[in-house]
Amino acid sequence: MEENHLVELMEHHGVKPTANRILIARALSEAGRPMSMTELEGVLETIDKSNVFRSLQAFREAHLVHVLEDTGDGVRYELCHSHHDDEDDDLHVHFYCEKCHRTFCLEGTPIPPVSVPEGFAARTVNYLVKGICPDCRQS
Repeated sequence: MEENHLVELMEHHGVKPTANRILIARALSEAGRPMSMTELEGVLETIDKSNVFRSLQAFREAHLVHVLEDTGDGVRYELCHSHHDDEDDDLHVHFYCEKCHRTFCLEGTPIPPVSVPEGFAARTVNYLVKGICPDCRQS
């Protein structure tokens, strides 16, 4: 994603587009899959761990990232491309490989509607399928 699009997306979500935040958002965008903080730190060697953490927290609070709690090493982040304040239109299913421990976006597979009982108010839905990815099945 080009820098001007990242800046526009950040501003839409109320996030100040600093140089480090733009680098972090670009890394998430270019990854093409949800990333853990450890993975981000490996890609962003010039940004210290505390800055990555604070930026992810700001992204999270502004709903600029989807936060996935997988069964592996904890939390993974993926850039949210929605421009709607009241509805997230880019929710999709994720696939967690039990062998290589990577999480993949299944963009063409939308999250099925989930009804909650009266009195509950759903704010977000994460749909995670577990199994073996194509690369691991071949090896």
